[in-house]
Amino acid sequence: MAVEKLRYCCNGQWLESSTEKWMEVYDPSTGEVIAQAPCCTKDELQATLDAARTAFKTWSKTPVIRRTQILFKFRDLVIAHMKGLTKMVARENGKVWSEAEGDILKVKEPVELACGAATLMQGESLMNTSTDYDSVLYREPIGVFGGIVPFNFPGMIPFGWMTPLCIATGNCMVLKSSSTTPMTSIRLLELLMEAGVPPGVASVITTDRTVGDLMLTSPIIKGICFVGTTSAGLKVYSRAAENGKRVQAQCEAKNHALVMNDAVLERTAAGIINSSFGCAGERCMALPVVVAQEGIHDKLVERIIANARALKIGCAYEKESRMGPVVSKKHMDRILAWIDRGLKEGAKLVLDGRGVKVKGYENGFFIGPTVFTNVTPEMSIGREEIFGPVLCVKKVKTFDEGIEIINSNPFANGAVIYTSSGYYARNFALRIDGGMVGINVGIPVPVGMFPFSGHKHSFFGDLHCLGKDGIRFFTESKVVTSTWFDEESANRKVDTWDGSIGG
Repeated sequence: MAVEKLRYCCNGQWLESSTEKWMEVYDPSTGEVIAQAPCCTKDELQATLDAARTAFKTWSKTPVIRRTQILFKFRDLVIAHMKGLTKMVARENGKVWSEAEGDILKVKEPVELACGAATLMQGESLMNTSTDYDSVLYREPIGVFGGIVPFNFPGMIPFGWMTPLCIATGNCMVLKSSSTTPMTSIRLLELLMEAGVPPGVASVITTDRTVGDLMLTSPIIKGICFVGTTSAGLKVYSRAAENGKRVQAQCEAKNHALVMNDAVLERTAAGIINSSFGCAGERCMALPVVVAQEGIHDKLVERIIANARALKIGCAYEKESRMGPVVSKKHMDRILAWIDRGLKEGAKLVLDGRGVKVKGYENGFFIGPTVFTNVTPEMSIGREEIFGPVLCVKKVKTFDEGIEIINSNPFANGAVIYTSSGYYARNFALRIDGGMVGINVGIPVPVGMFPFSGHKHSFFGDLHCLGKDGIRFFTESKVVTSTWFDEESANRKVDTWDGSIGG
C-alpha cells in the first residue's frame, strides 16, 4: 500500500513542506503506516500565522450572517460525507464504527451552535444610564487563535470545540493538528474550504512541539485552545498567559462513578462498560474508577466482567466490532506498563486484557478490557490518568466515604452517581467537585449549548469551550457611551467639569 505524504494548509493553499522530518501515521487495527505528516518548519508556521493575520482584517468585518452561511454549508457537507469521514476516523484513530460516527456527529452539533452566532453575539444596551446618556455593549472578534489538538477525537476537537465558534465570531484559527491523527482534520478543512471559507481564515499544520511553541509567544496569536495532558496544559497556560493571550486548556481526568447499594444493577453495569471501555478508554470523559458500596460491590464486579468479556474486539472499521485498538504501539506499551504497575502496587487483576490477538489483524494495537479490584487510595493506578481500557474498582461503606474519595482526586472533569435515591442524587450533585455530573448517566458530556466544564487540574483558564462561555472566549466586549445635543444645549456654555455623568 502506498504511503500518502500529507500537506499542510497555508492561506487557502495545500503545500508540500520543505521539512526533512516526517512523522508516521498508523492504522491502529493493522499496525501499518498509512501516511506521513510533515514536521513543518518554523518559517512555514510563521507564514501560516501571517496569512491568518491578513485574513482577519477582512473576515472580522464580514457580517456575521455571511460568516454563518458558510458554516451552514459546511454542516451540510459534513452530513453528506459522513460515511467517508467516519471511516477515516476509524482508520487513523482506532475508534469502532459507531464511535467514529459519533466523533463526526460531535462536529455537526457545535457547528449548528455556531450557526446561531448572530444571536449569541448580541450585546446589551441601557438608555439613560445618566440623564441623556446611553450605553451599548458590543461583542467584537479578537484576532488569530491557535488550536493545539490531541489524537483522541480528530474530528470533534479541532472542528467542533475549536474552529466553528472561533470563525463564526469573526476570528481566524490556525490548528496544530495531532501528528498521530491528522487526516480527519485535513479532510474537514477541505470541506470547510469547499463551503466557501476565505483563504487564511482556517488553516491546518502539523509540526513538533518545538516549532508549535511559537504559537505561545507569537504576537499574532491572541488566544490558545489546547487539549492534552495536564503537564503540557500547565506549560501552555502559563507561557501563553505571560505573553498576554487568553487560554482554554482542557487537560487530564480521572472520572469516578459512585455506585450505591440501591442502583439498578444491569443498567449500571452496562453504563460502566460503555463509559470505561468505549473508545478504548482514550477520552477525557471515560470512567476509569468505580467506587462501589459494599452491598453491591461483588455483584457489580461480576456483572462488569461478564459484560466486558462479551465485547467483540476487532478491526475498527468492521461494523460488528464493539471495541477497537488503541491509537499506537507507543501508547499501547504505556498502558501495559500501567497494568504492570497496578499489580506491583497490590491491586487485584480480575480481568486481564493483555495479549489480545485479533484474527487477520495480529499486528494491531489491541488491549482488551482490564479490571482491577482492591484498589486503595494510595495506589497511583487509581489516582492518575491511564487513558486506556483499564477500570479500577474501589469499595466503600457509606455515601460520605465515596464523596471523600472522589473529591480527593486532583482532577475533576466529571463524576457520576448510580442510585435510585433522589436524596443521594441531589446531594451528590451539590457536593461533588466534578464540572460535569451524571446521575445514572455514565458519560455526562452536555450538548454544545452548554460548556464542557472541567474543574481543578482538568482545566486551566477562565472560560470553557462551547456554550456561552465559548462565545465570550472568542470575543471582546466594548461599551460605547453616547449623548446627543439639541441646538440649545450645543450652544450652552458649560463648565470644564460636567458632573452630569456622575464623575
